[in-house]
Amino acid sequence: MKYHIVTYGCQMNLHESEKIAGILRTVGYESEASLEEADIIVFNTCCIRENAENHAFGNIGALKKLKRTKRGLMIAVGGCMAQEAGKAEILRTKFPFVDIVFGTHNLSELGELIVRKRNDKKTVVSLLEERGETEDGASPVRTSYPNAWVNITYGCNNFCTYCIVPYVRGRECSRKMADVLREAEALIKEGYREITLLGQNVNSYRDGEVDFPVLLDAVASIPGDFRLRFMTSHPKDFSERLVAVMKKHDNICKCLHLPAQSGSNRILSLMNRRYTREKYLEDVALLRREIPDCELTTDLIVGFPTETEEDFCETLSLVKEAGFSSAFTFIYSPRTGTKAAEMEGRIPDEVSKNRITRLIDLVNSQTREKSARVVGHKVKILCEDYDEKKKMYMGRDEHGRMGYFESDNNPVGEFVTLNITKANGISLYGERAKGDE
Repeated sequence: MKYHIVTYGCQMNLHESEKIAGILRTVGYESEASLEEADIIVFNTCCIRENAENHAFGNIGALKKLKRTKRGLMIAVGGCMAQEAGKAEILRTKFPFVDIVFGTHNLSELGELIVRKRNDKKTVVSLLEERGETEDGASPVRTSYPNAWVNITYGCNNFCTYCIVPYVRGRECSRKMADVLREAEALIKEGYREITLLGQNVNSYRDGEVDFPVLLDAVASIPGDFRLRFMTSHPKDFSERLVAVMKKHDNICKCLHLPAQSGSNRILSLMNRRYTREKYLEDVALLRREIPDCELTTDLIVGFPTETEEDFCETLSLVKEAGFSSAFTFIYSPRTGTKAAEMEGRIPDEVSKNRITRLIDLVNSQTREKSARVVGHKVKILCEDYDEKKKMYMGRDEHGRMGYFESDNNPVGEFVTLNITKANGISLYGERAKGDE
């Protein structure tokens, strides 16, 4: 029997798809690259924005014909969209050919749900309101060598007014520090060269008296040749202690993803972000002072309810002052059940589209400028893969820029030093430094 997993959304979902693959392996399935050849197709969905939901619904609906012609095909839908209030009923009624619906809190039950479905003609729907005890569950099938993701928190307590995550991921809970360290140590021994600590808000991690800076310090201190990332951080939990730990360890990537969302204090207040523009820029100044070579990336939303041109220009000026090296930019998407979805003052689509275009242009200009400064310098990258189109190996530097290069031998999984000869946006091109091969 064979499985095929379709994943939408963030790194958390990508890692959870690895866990789903691990569960499917334990009940007798093997991976299948072709959706048409699979015996079970699992959709791991996202609902953070409306277009993600629409995309998932469209692809699920497209399987109706395959389901009708392929005897025994099983279709399962899980993840954030399945957990969202009312969506399981939509899946059950609009897509009656879906066999299993499961949520974010009971991913570990998928194997049992498959067994149940084999004995039941009706759609098996299983959703839990709370996650319960944090368990490590089945061993994930790692698909991202030489990189590996390690969950440290689940859920979120922030309740930003635009965000549905607390409603579909539940209240925040942290894994035991000992479990995190055990998993990270095992991955490093297996040869993984980059560990990313994951959570909706990693820097609110707490295991008893242990907080995130303590955990980060402990993971970075594990013996081995590896580098360490973490995401996503919330500005309200940014601290001098966190910066001190980043500065202390050479293997912690000097790149911080710190979502600002807006540069306007009025909009930040409406978003319930619990920091001001001034506090954000103070934190950026601290980071630059203590770690001058640290790059900063962010998330930004335009078109939030009642956003004025003045508010938007405050976001543009924040981008310039903070000096972001890159940014994920979005048009506000109302999510049913969130406070922002009930707010008046919706921004017309044409205004939001104009603003996102201007924002992207500014961010891209800064990205190009920062990448151009690297030309003529040496950069250390972790080689991740081979690009068939470019006929070049590829990997990221600690700041997240992709570097491309040619090599006579296969260096995937190795740290490689490049002499950068060209930059194109966030991508770098170079030659292996003398003596590096």
